[in-house]
Amino acid sequence: MSQHDDDLNYLFEHEMSRRDFMLDLLAKGGLAATMASLPGLLNAAEPPEDEVVRIGYIPITDATALLVAHANGYFEEEGLKVEKPTLIRGWSPLVEGFAAGKFNLVHLLKPIPVWMRYNNDFPVKIMSWAHLNGSAVVAGKHLDAKDFSDLAGKQVAVPYWYSMHNIVLQMALRNAGLKPVIKDQTAELAADEVNLMIMPPPDMPPALASKKIDAFIVAEPFNAAGELLAGGTMLRFTGDIWKNHPCCVVCMNEQTVAAKPEWTQKVMNAVVKAQIYAQQNKGEVAHMLSKDGKKYLPMPAKVVERAMTFYGPDDYTDPNANRHVAEWQNGRIDFQPYPYPSATKLIVEEMNKTLVGGDTTFLKDLDPDFVTQDLVNYDHVKVAMEQFMDWSKVPGINPDDPYTREEVVVL
Repeated sequence: MSQHDDDLNYLFEHEMSRRDFMLDLLAKGGLAATMASLPGLLNAAEPPEDEVVRIGYIPITDATALLVAHANGYFEEEGLKVEKPTLIRGWSPLVEGFAAGKFNLVHLLKPIPVWMRYNNDFPVKIMSWAHLNGSAVVAGKHLDAKDFSDLAGKQVAVPYWYSMHNIVLQMALRNAGLKPVIKDQTAELAADEVNLMIMPPPDMPPALASKKIDAFIVAEPFNAAGELLAGGTMLRFTGDIWKNHPCCVVCMNEQTVAAKPEWTQKVMNAVVKAQIYAQQNKGEVAHMLSKDGKKYLPMPAKVVERAMTFYGPDDYTDPNANRHVAEWQNGRIDFQPYPYPSATKLIVEEMNKTLVGGDTTFLKDLDPDFVTQDLVNYDHVKVAMEQFMDWSKVPGINPDDPYTREEVVVL
């Protein structure tokens, strides 16, 4: 058995299982079903009284800022006590743990806080972005896909209905004249339909290799795993479609933020310092996060390093998966903490256009401009950013007007 086969088997058998991912609930409505099963918990959650930093995370590069802050001792530098971050094997149990007060610092896919706050009245606050870009669409080698139009009539996996992955993917599919649908995998598809399904990220590379799916979209390092371990083709990076888009965001309980402003500021200082370090030391950080380093992530160093550093203009030419890299000067993943209101507004607008499992009635009455002010806390991250200024060197930031930007989407 080859090392690739060993790594694929490890992902399939030992990482996030379908049971851990609560796939039965997800198939019946994604986050909607999960939240619906927890109404009392969500309404009654009370954060612990102590001031220990408790991090919950999914083992993907979206968690980098929180993990680097822990690994490099930035919380302790701020005078805080911190527990070892807790690896959670699915978005649903991470949301549950956060809602129950088990974790007071988490990263969540950006649409998840929208759902938690406005459909379930849970007092979540976005405190900063966790990273920029960092996701992609990977097609199976059996397709010989060159463009999104080649996904017509195919089976495509997404990690969660309420995710940036699902939003950006459907933007691209519609642009290619295709219709996203949610059907049983055995159902017949029209020539212009693309069938979407929820699948745990570690299942995606093995499923692609065995042709159980035709493509997937997910966060790193599972795109790199799809390339290196499953022989997949990188069809398009999401950061090449939506320039420097957010994916995961750093979240806290609003009650904690209000009750402990000094503690909150120290936490955000550590997070901003970690983002700066990660941006400036991607290769080193990738190895540290991997199972060959400090084992925060279950993937080998070669996979994580590719996921964070392999993005040159000549690296992806057929298909041309990062066609704007020379112009935009962005990375496969970048780290910049400021939660631009323009991006939040675009996300809320796009959520109403995105097909998901479950009821989306709550979205129809959401004012995007209201959400940009109500969901996000800008104060603490700004204070930290003004103390640690190297974040301003990240590509795409206008030093003359660093807190505003225009969203750029090129399908």
